[in-house]
Amino acid sequence: MTLRVLTADDHPVVRQGLRGMLAGEGDIDVVGEASDGAQAVALAGELRPDLVLMDLRMPGTDGVEATRAITAAGGPAVLVLTTYDTDSDILRAVEAGARGYLLKDSPRSELVRAVRSAAAGATVLAPGVAEKLLGRNRPTAGVELTSRELEVLTLVAEGMTNSEIGRALFIGEATVKTHLLHAFAKLGVDDRTAAVTTAMARGLLSAPG
Repeated sequence: MTLRVLTADDHPVVRQGLRGMLAGEGDIDVVGEASDGAQAVALAGELRPDLVLMDLRMPGTDGVEATRAITAAGGPAVLVLTTYDTDSDILRAVEAGARGYLLKDSPRSELVRAVRSAAAGATVLAPGVAEKLLGRNRPTAGVELTSRELEVLTLVAEGMTNSEIGRALFIGEATVKTHLLHAFAKLGVDDRTAAVTTAMARGLLSAPG
């Protein structure tokens, strides 16, 4: 099955470069390009791609607001691709609903792998980004996840669906959902990616793979 990708970046050269990098992959098709966040939101609704490669800093509606709008509308997965790796940028993107965070200096092979993984539901973080989250040393007081909740979140980070997690842990899908909801409540989040990244930031979960 071909993955349909929309790119969003205010620099034409970057968009052309991304198209060229992905063109050689038989299972990836760049179906559209957006030059700002507002256009990205519009094209995500119109073209209904599987994934949006989203720059963070663009004129007008930035990548964070565009990501928030796309995910709020039940749109495609968003993979942030940016030159910025500050803690605040990373957390803003994740809190907006981004599936992952990749840097523009990533090798082509890493970009392609990230596109496939994020489209499949995995949480994708560049190594340096994962280290930043793990190094934040947020206080863990008041946050205690059970061993089963940690097991479930670990498998979420690997890109497994609820049904796949249930089969791996020999529990029902409804039980998986219950563990996730409990983890969400304890971490103060409301989606899978935010749960994984927040647990990592608080030192409760290791970086995926």
